[in-house]
Amino acid sequence: MIAAARSRTAPEDRIRLSQRLAYGMGAFVNNLLAAASGGMMIVLNLGLGLNPALVGLLGALPRLTDAFTDPMMGFISDNARTRWGRRRPFIFAGAIAAGVTFALLWQLPRGQSETFYFVYFLVGSIIFYLGYTVFATPWVALGYELTPDYHERTRLMGTQNFIGQLAYVVSPWFLWIMNSGKFFPDQVAGAAGLAVIVAAVTIGVGILPALFLRERMLAVASAEAELARAAAGSGGKLRRNLADFFRACGTTLSSVPFLKLCLASFLVFNGFILVSSFQFYVIIYYVCGGDQTVGAKYAGYAGTVGAVCTFAVVAFVTWLATRIGKRRAFFVATGLSIVGYGLKWVCYNPNVPLLVVAPAPLLAFGLGGLFTLMPSMIADVVDTDELKTRQRREGMFGSIFWWTLKLGLAAALAGGGYLLNATGFDVALGGGQSARTIVLMRLCDAGIPMLTSAFAIWAVAAFPITEARALEVRRELERRRGRPGAVDAPPAPL
Repeated sequence: MIAAARSRTAPEDRIRLSQRLAYGMGAFVNNLLAAASGGMMIVLNLGLGLNPALVGLLGALPRLTDAFTDPMMGFISDNARTRWGRRRPFIFAGAIAAGVTFALLWQLPRGQSETFYFVYFLVGSIIFYLGYTVFATPWVALGYELTPDYHERTRLMGTQNFIGQLAYVVSPWFLWIMNSGKFFPDQVAGAAGLAVIVAAVTIGVGILPALFLRERMLAVASAEAELARAAAGSGGKLRRNLADFFRACGTTLSSVPFLKLCLASFLVFNGFILVSSFQFYVIIYYVCGGDQTVGAKYAGYAGTVGAVCTFAVVAFVTWLATRIGKRRAFFVATGLSIVGYGLKWVCYNPNVPLLVVAPAPLLAFGLGGLFTLMPSMIADVVDTDELKTRQRREGMFGSIFWWTLKLGLAAALAGGGYLLNATGFDVALGGGQSARTIVLMRLCDAGIPMLTSAFAIWAVAAFPITEARALEVRRELERRRGRPGAVDAPPAPL
């Protein structure tokens, strides 16, 4: 009876479908900008002749600014006090800023030097990522506070992950749109036009969370901030803010449950990214004997099946987590992805090339489960942290979580090339790669993500916030606030 009561979501804790959809629109914009900002960069090489090494630097260098801007934006969002709330104004302004700067970034003038293009795109990218951070960091933080219910959080994150996946159905067509000649005269003009379309979608869709969602914990956070300021005493405002920022970073990083989630996410995500290109090499040079056209076709089949299956995976993992708990659902999802990676050794078979699609449904459990469960689990950590510190830090937790993933992403993308070289792969040999090279590529493709995913399960095995603990924390927080089940009034309309 206790377990059944604990699993029931109170009506006031439920998020209406319209609100879940509004929050999910932010996920679509977030993923669309991520896919477009990376996928369109091939134009710099193929369309403008920029050295591939410089293109790689343009992808990596602007992200280094995230080491500062992400946590700082998280801190600002946590501590902002406006008539419209502490998240919504930044989401609204950030969507507009990110859209406008992305469109301008790709209006590249013709006939300029390599140095000009490098400097123009580097400076422009830094400005764009600033706007992107202003949008994305408060949007992530807003999701952590939309409901205090253990299971409703999972339903919310499942909805946003499901909607966000739609961006990855659209983005693979970007290169074709730019190159087809049906819409634009050439690739450079295609990038300029496509960027305007992406910008319009970013602005039109990205402002929806700011317009239609409320900040449930606004009054709670304001009251706690007043107490913290009173305890801090006097001192210069700038000095006090800097001290508060570094203290917030240190406190966030001292949360052991949070670090477990960061480590597990880092391992699953970057284990996948590190060898993400190996699948194509194995399919082309092992399954298809070096035939790039045929290999690309079968790789496309596998990718399409995986993308479609991810939608079903998100729905299933969301349902499963509300039945057996988030930690156990993570074990199931990640475990199934390990089986999928292992199947590559059997199903990537030159005699039956179509078998390459067989592991795809299981592989979809890796990232599909990860980005459904981890945001919900971090929201539980935020409550536990508030109980301990008497402050809500959704922005800091969200920004540091994504910062660790992005730094790992940069390292994994760079390390993947070195790892491929270490296998002995030589593009000049075509289908004549050595047997040793083929075996090493297959081992990396299947074995590395199996190992990293297994370590991720180990990292989460001792995650202490169960459903019972989350309920206990919530009750204690509401007792302390003296307002059980209370819901803050929404801020003023934008």
